[in-house]
Amino acid sequence: MATCFSPQAMTFLRGLARNNQREWFEARRSVYEEAVKAPLLAVVEEINAAMREFAPEHVRPAHKIAMRIYRDTRFSKDKRPYKTHLAAWWSRVTMEKTSGGGFYLQVSPQEVMVAAGVYMPDREQLLRLRRWMSAHHALYRRTLEPLLKARGAGFEPVDPAALTRMPKGFAGDDPGGELIRATNWGVHARLPAELALSPELVRQVIRRLRLAAPLVGMLNSAILQGAAEPAMIAQDGSARPALGSPRTLPPRTFF
Repeated sequence: MATCFSPQAMTFLRGLARNNQREWFEARRSVYEEAVKAPLLAVVEEINAAMREFAPEHVRPAHKIAMRIYRDTRFSKDKRPYKTHLAAWWSRVTMEKTSGGGFYLQVSPQEVMVAAGVYMPDREQLLRLRRWMSAHHALYRRTLEPLLKARGAGFEPVDPAALTRMPKGFAGDDPGGELIRATNWGVHARLPAELALSPELVRQVIRRLRLAAPLVGMLNSAILQGAAEPAMIAQDGSARPALGSPRTLPPRTFF
């Protein structure tokens, strides 16, 4: 029997959105554990089984991939304690505590979202990716284009959250301009909420993750192979040369 969510799970999430309080949640914890958390872990397990074929370096135990429903409110003005959606993040082995490229699934009563790529990387990874985009912007675009054209996938580029100006250390007329100014790279697909209740859920998610695997692999290769490049990194992720190195570092070839 295919794994998916029940109407009870969506009812719980809608109720949580209206009553985002610990008292309400704790009174219904058994519903959360049985109708929400358990199916999420089962979905992740099924996806893991498929990912061993096309992205084995992203497979970890389901409880490490499924994201907690508790919000981190320490530095937020919004003190609501719970997220009102379910999520899973398949990071790459060795990048679990940083950023890197990965695969993402989000389920809510409003939609199912599948995404793949790099989102808001740390400063070192941001610089490595920008240098790589400067040298390999054409390759990135060639890899991205088939995803945007994949029949029925519904992929769109993620919001790049791009800078308005080129980061320091990069030429203003660099042909990779918009990719260098970005802080996010990758794709996402927003799918109907009804898919969460369908036996087709896992199959549809796996199809999209498989399609996006080459893009994620490319982004991670850029990060990992760029790690040997010395640099001082500014707060905004711009390029600053290390002491004794030339201001403009030559482009490196990764592929």
